[in-house]
Amino acid sequence: MARHLITSALPYINGIKHLGNMVGSMLPADVYSRYLRQRGHDVLYICATDEHGTPAELAAKEQGLPVADFCAQAHDAQKAVYDGFALAFDYFGRSSSAQNVEITQHFARKLHENGFIEERAIRQVYSPTDGRFLPDRYVEGTCPHCGYDKARGDQCENCTRVLDPTDLINPRSAISGSTDLEVRETKHLFLLQSKLQREVMEWVARHDGVWPHLASSIAHKWLTEGLHDRAITRDLDWGVPVPADTWPELAAEGKVFYVWFDAPIEYLGSTKEWSDQDPENRDWKSWWYDVDDEVRYTQFMAKDNVPFHTVMFPATELGIREPWKKVDFVKAFNWLTYYGGKFSTSQKRGVFTDQALEILPADYWRYFLIANAPESDDSSFTWEHFTATVNKDLADTLGNFVNRVLSFSKKRFGEEVPAGGEPGEAEAKLGEQIAELLAEYEGHMEALQFRKAAAALRALWSAGNSYLEEKAPWLEIKTDKDGAALTLRTAMNLIHLYAVVSEPFIPTTAAAMRQAFSLKDDTATWVSADEAKSLTAVAAGTPFTVPPVLFAKLTDEDLQTYKERFGGEAA
Repeated sequence: MARHLITSALPYINGIKHLGNMVGSMLPADVYSRYLRQRGHDVLYICATDEHGTPAELAAKEQGLPVADFCAQAHDAQKAVYDGFALAFDYFGRSSSAQNVEITQHFARKLHENGFIEERAIRQVYSPTDGRFLPDRYVEGTCPHCGYDKARGDQCENCTRVLDPTDLINPRSAISGSTDLEVRETKHLFLLQSKLQREVMEWVARHDGVWPHLASSIAHKWLTEGLHDRAITRDLDWGVPVPADTWPELAAEGKVFYVWFDAPIEYLGSTKEWSDQDPENRDWKSWWYDVDDEVRYTQFMAKDNVPFHTVMFPATELGIREPWKKVDFVKAFNWLTYYGGKFSTSQKRGVFTDQALEILPADYWRYFLIANAPESDDSSFTWEHFTATVNKDLADTLGNFVNRVLSFSKKRFGEEVPAGGEPGEAEAKLGEQIAELLAEYEGHMEALQFRKAAAALRALWSAGNSYLEEKAPWLEIKTDKDGAALTLRTAMNLIHLYAVVSEPFIPTTAAAMRQAFSLKDDTATWVSADEAKSLTAVAAGTPFTVPPVLFAKLTDEDLQTYKERFGGEAA
């Protein structure tokens, strides 16, 4: 089977992420990874915390911690939340790792050798009030392109244009708010992207019609505007050091690489962290080096990260002149909004992932987020929509089906799957329908169309309810006990099928459904079309138990509580 390398955009270290971050990268990557593993593919899913840059320094200072200690604690806190969401990373690393330092410095040396990095004296924003040069993210002002008054010095969040701090109108320090800013001379390393524009354009063009429109359009927009040589070093105490053997003067000044230079390289660094844990059995380069035809590489990210992954990092890889793996498919997402406004880490607006897990188990969130993933355009989170989805799809369509089938069968036939008669016309019709819906589900998953996949999964669950309503075993048992037993046995096989195929979306619930049946050799990882048609995986006489309620219905009181806590509209 094919080997699949999967990465999701690195969550930044300063704080727990909100639901928009979750659905924009890590969660869909996890769903896809789980699906591929179930289908027999060799999968490596890599992610890490993005730990460099000024925000980490400032957050550490606020907490009175050395930045290394702050990042270590924040990494563990984020990883605990992702474990709570059942994200099955093969490895979740750290961009501050020694492995990332090693590979980043190697990339920089190779770019320099190949004539794509040069040292330049530049004039940079300095804040006398703060006593430091201000990295571009910590100069704020008005975007000259769209007029957004909270644009950062590296990029406008509103229109996504890439900026330099000196482009901003009415600039101010994001640290102190001071407008007393000066421009002073300092030296930095520049990546000569202008020399690589043609190669990047040709590389992006090869993916036209392959990548989603969102990813391609953003990449082409950047390229149409022209690639500019960009500084890849900063005046910070925390980051990947400029190697002294290549740039001794800058190293002596304490220059470090720009976080957006080293962060994408951490995909490789994190893979090497994974490999270094078991070097006899793991080879990180077998996933990254000279493997174009052997590995399919898929990246997941929200649209604000697309330019860096489709243009800047590919330019870096092209300039190295070494056969490092480049992305094959960029799955880009629009925004998940909160009542039509942006989720915001800095402004604490919206639901954050740790808060979500305090309220309800992960599967509630996993299903809702993927079923409403912002693929074609932005989608909005509202408590009304969330409550309605949980109640209709999870509690009524799936949870109620499982509970009433198992409870009724236990009450009327005991704690073993009943035998009953031979399958008839209704069962044959059901089998054909399930096989057809399963094929539809598989097709959407292969195409990374998550909302459509969720709709197909929901249709699979609904088919079981329709069958149950048609056969009505609670009435059937009065005149045809064997017929009722057949109906229940068929429905129990549907439960087992649902357990297998729902696992990418709701892994904890899927495990609970599967464990309801005491099958000795239940090693199924997927369900074939023939198995879907026959529905015989759970044989008569198999012991079963009735699991606790899979999904509790949310009440009007719950809805009111959530809205009072988080607000019922965007700020």
